[in-house]
This record gives sequence, structure tokens and C-alpha cells, in this order.
Amino acid sequence: MSEVRDEMMKRILSGKIVQAPTACYKAELDGTVSDELIEFYTPRAENPVLDMIIVEHSFVAPRGQASPRQISLATSDVVEGLSRLASLIKDNGKVAFIQLAHAGGTAYRKVTRLVPWAPSSMIIGEAATGLGDPIPCAEMTKADIELTIQQFADAAVRAVQAGFDGVEIHAAHAYLLNEFFSSLTNHRTDEYGGSIENRVRIHCEVAKAVRVAVGPDVPISMRFGGCDYKEGGNTIEDAVEAAKIIAGNTDIDILNVSGGMCYYKRPDHKEPGYFAEMTTAIKQAVDLPVIVTGGVRTLEDVDTLLAEGAGDLVGVSRAIFKNPAWPAPAE
Repeated sequence: MSEVRDEMMKRILSGKIVQAPTACYKAELDGTVSDELIEFYTPRAENPVLDMIIVEHSFVAPRGQASPRQISLATSDVVEGLSRLASLIKDNGKVAFIQLAHAGGTAYRKVTRLVPWAPSSMIIGEAATGLGDPIPCAEMTKADIELTIQQFADAAVRAVQAGFDGVEIHAAHAYLLNEFFSSLTNHRTDEYGGSIENRVRIHCEVAKAVRVAVGPDVPISMRFGGCDYKEGGNTIEDAVEAAKIIAGNTDIDILNVSGGMCYYKRPDHKEPGYFAEMTTAIKQAVDLPVIVTGGVRTLEDVDTLLAEGAGDLVGVSRAIFKNPAWPAPAE
């Protein structure tokens, strides 16, 4: 690890509360930064309890756009606007990350005007998560996979050019990389399917390509969708094995653990840190900082999760989305 990156990681780990990415969909229709988006992030950037902000999922390619008015990282003309957002966060003393995302089989065709890509040819939208269109996806060829890996790397470069301190690879919530990991949506028989090692091969290849693209000084996080909490899907044991493979074969710096095909929720669980069982197991198995999220509502929740060893940092999402002055009472 370079000295620059080491210092940034020390700064990150000296804090404890991360604004976990929650999409507000306030970009311009072309995905560039709007005044409305800046207005949304301003009070959150000014919130003194936050140490780090991970800007919401931003699509790396037109085919991977999830929704209208989602932030784009797909073309070079977005950099100028994104620099406004990165500066806003950093000028308020926060570490600024942005999430690189590809919606895969849950992309809406009415948005992309393209057939969605997925690891296997099947209906993923709605049937799996309630997201996307109930239409068959096109099974990705190896050339498609190589193109997508490069698109993640190119998007990461744009994020760094815009001034973000780091990037986060979105591999959770039924999006493309998570679809490769989940046995519910990956029925491939080549080197990207079958074993857990094969199903996270694309995670490792994306992470390696992003590292080469951004260089040694930029921290990289991965939003890792571990357990599916669905019959026949990935278990916590599968998530631990996958996390060990990713940590051992890439040069990432943080695992931000969340749900898989269950999206960001855990069925029948609403307690603070409802992914803590999984994050604790992953934290004990890998030598990487782990972010725990899920249902965190109070500062006491944060302190309890940290004291219990559920993570090195706590991500707060919905509470800050609803109330930018959290933990102060909403006006």
C-alpha cells in the first residue's frame, strides 16, 4: 500500500460513521450533476457526525443504468459536474467516495432501450427482487464481460479525475456482479459459473482492473452482497468463503457488506445492524476493514455494533436519507 493510500485509510478508520449510499435520483436526465443533486447532498455534507460519504450508485455504462436521473460515470463529460459534488463533500471535512454500478439484469429496458445483460439468460427483473422488467436477459459472452470490466475501470478514472478520494465497486443488491455471485441467477458452466471461486471471478477482475486504472494511491471499497436470504441462494458461509477469495486475490481496502438478492433488506429483520451476523463472520475471516449496515437508527446503535465487533465502521443509510441532520430530530 502506498503512503498516500495508507494515510487516507488511517483517516477513514479514525472515524466511525459512513453515509452509506442511498439513491436520490436527482441528477439531470443525462446523468450529469444537477443543482438539485447538490442541494440534496449539501446538508448531509455539513452534518458533523458523518466522517465519510459514499455517493449513490452511478452507472458505468448506458446498459447498466438502473433508473431515470441516476448519476452517470459512463462518459468523460460528467467529470466537471461530479467535481462540484466531490468538492462539496471534501470542503466540509468528509472523505468522499462514489459507487460504481452496473444494474445488469435488473436494468429497465424502458430506460436503457437495450436488452439487459446478465450472467445467464433468464428473467431476473421483478422475479428476483422487484426491480427491473420481467423480460429475459441476454447471457453475457466473454467479450461482454471484458467490455464491462473495462467500463468499471474507465468509470473509476473519471471519479478520481473529479476529485473523489476513493471509489466503491457495487457488487450487491441484485446488480450485475451480485448476479454472478448468486447461485439463483448464475447458471453458467464456464470459468464464471459453478464454484464460488468462479462466481466471484468477475469481482476480482473488476477490482484488479480498477486498481490498475486508478493507481496505488486511491482506496477501493467493494459493496459486497453476501447472503441472499432466499431458499437455494447464497448462505453466510458462502459469503465468508467469497469474501476470503476477494480479499486474497485483489488489492481492495474495504468490504462494505450488504444483502444479495434480498437487496438491502433482510427478511423479517428490522433490528439495528441486521446484517451484523454476516459482517461479524466476514470480519473474523478477512484482514480488511468491514462496514456493517442495516437498520441503524441512533448513535447508540453505532456504538453497540462497533463494541460488539460487527464492523470497523457503521454505515447509516435510510435514517440520513430521510433526515440529513441525523441524529438530531427531523424538523
